[in-house]
Amino acid sequence: MKLSDEQRRFLLKLARDTIKAALDHRPLPQNTVDDPVLSRPCGAFVTLHKGGQLRGCIGSLIGERPLYITIQEMAIEAAFRDPRFPPLSAEELPQIEIEISVLSPLERITNVEQIEVGKHGIYLIKGFHRGVLLPQVATEYGWDRYKFLDNTCLKAGLPPGCWRSGAEIYIFSAEVFSEGNEK
Repeated sequence: MKLSDEQRRFLLKLARDTIKAALDHRPLPQNTVDDPVLSRPCGAFVTLHKGGQLRGCIGSLIGERPLYITIQEMAIEAAFRDPRFPPLSAEELPQIEIEISVLSPLERITNVEQIEVGKHGIYLIKGFHRGVLLPQVATEYGWDRYKFLDNTCLKAGLPPGCWRSGAEIYIFSAEVFSEGNEK
């Protein structure tokens, strides 16, 4: 999916307005969206950065609800329910930069050579363990394909190299944009 600049700005504003409404204890923004692209079910992640550092990131791999509703839900989750961070405070909001990743459908692979660093994210399942890393993570850390796979294992709570036997590996791409790109 390729979003227009207008659609990107709408989703970023929606995410920020949703977080602000929750901080102010007001009802979340209610939007009537006629845009078929924004109304289509689609997986997405909302990532919050503060001072260039991760401050929250939650998403849904599978699109079960319209994209714009998923963005609202994931904005709330990233701001207030990421277990790695305390809930976002009103004082922090002006320092937060919002990034959105709109995901393609998952594709199961059997050969890790299919993974293109910088293009694909990885979703790994082994037993009851699951881990996901977005495509931009490997690029940000300068990882090669195997380091990316090892870190997805770690994210799943498994040892590096777990992907070599008995793991299901899925790839996906993402359209990634942030407030910093839109200003």
